[in-house]
Amino acid sequence: MGQHDLIIFFLQIGILLAVASVFGRLMRNWHQPPVLGELIGGILIGPTICGHLFPGPYASLFPVEGAVTAAREAVIWLGMLFFLFVAGLEVNLEHLRQRGLSVVLTSLMGIVFPFSLGFGLVLLFPGLWGSHGSGQILILALFIGTALSISALPVIARVLMDIGLMKKGLGVTVLASATVDDLIGWSLFALILSHYLPNNLSGRGFGMTFAMVFGFAALTLTAGRWLGKRGLRWVHSHLTWPGGFIVASTIVVLAAASITEAIGVHAIFGAFLVGVALSQKSEEMERAHDVIQLFAISFFAPLYFASIGLRADFLANFDLPLVLVVLTVACLGKVCGAGLGAWIGGMTLRESLAVGFGMNARGAMEIILASVALDYGLIDQRIFVALVVMALVTSMISGPVMKRLLRESPEGGGGLQQARAG
Repeated sequence: MGQHDLIIFFLQIGILLAVASVFGRLMRNWHQPPVLGELIGGILIGPTICGHLFPGPYASLFPVEGAVTAAREAVIWLGMLFFLFVAGLEVNLEHLRQRGLSVVLTSLMGIVFPFSLGFGLVLLFPGLWGSHGSGQILILALFIGTALSISALPVIARVLMDIGLMKKGLGVTVLASATVDDLIGWSLFALILSHYLPNNLSGRGFGMTFAMVFGFAALTLTAGRWLGKRGLRWVHSHLTWPGGFIVASTIVVLAAASITEAIGVHAIFGAFLVGVALSQKSEEMERAHDVIQLFAISFFAPLYFASIGLRADFLANFDLPLVLVVLTVACLGKVCGAGLGAWIGGMTLRESLAVGFGMNARGAMEIILASVALDYGLIDQRIFVALVVMALVTSMISGPVMKRLLRESPEGGGGLQQARAG
């Protein structure tokens, strides 16, 4: 890049970070997810607002293609890897053993219900999805079913922490079930990208792709977890801490991302699995996690989510019927499915509904999934906007609805008093 390109690149990064920081802080002050403000800030400086009001300066500052755009996208993709790695660090596999039956039922129905509704919605109403509904309808149906099935583990953990349920039985069930749903959902998405998309050149059959994805995930979560525990001890003994952890984990994340890309699935799947493998809890690890999470959430995450606003004209591509249908089906599928699983698992009706609404938060994970699908041409900008709006709305309503449902519940009473006191 020449001097002019470097100036534009630095201005882009600085503006995106500044806008994301300001609007993220506003949302935090209003007790809303910071990602909402980061996205709004990106929309304001993107084609939706600034692109219409100041087309000339906007085109000069944010060119559609060229060296500057390629450099910005490279930084943003790197940020996406680290955000998924940090999301993986939030996973606690011990939760899966603590409430076995309840977690199995909640996670299973929390996947099957929304996937079935999303899959059926595309097949029954192909005209709702525009040109994608009349093209490769099966691919779109699989993707929409998968997109409506995942939860957002980082957002869910934050909501549970805010209302004092992080270590209570109900909170453990929600976290563990969301962990299973995310692992299954991202695996399905990886398979869709690797097998069905027209730009897949690997030539592997579905069975081979599935075996490779499953094998890599199993190896990472078993042998990788065992090696990671011992490797981190070596890092702690021979390298500076926590700097050594950051360097070592970065190397492993990039290696795993390269492997998953070579397999034919997306690099973010490898980053997420590495995070899960290194999510082992100890006082020293907690400090190391805090350092890398602070960097990822303070720098990479705001930069990435603000850049989402550059990807689409949210006003021109806002389709109200599509947004309402996607939001309604997403909420019905996850709340009813996960809630029914929790109820069969032994919870009261109010607690079961609280579990359903807790797992209904899609947040940043849904936005990442939608943006990757948009980049690959799996969805158009109308569907992208509908999924982003659904992710934000479900994240905003999750905490308040859980508070109301658990106000008189013995499972949630103490936590709510603690949250109000804080």
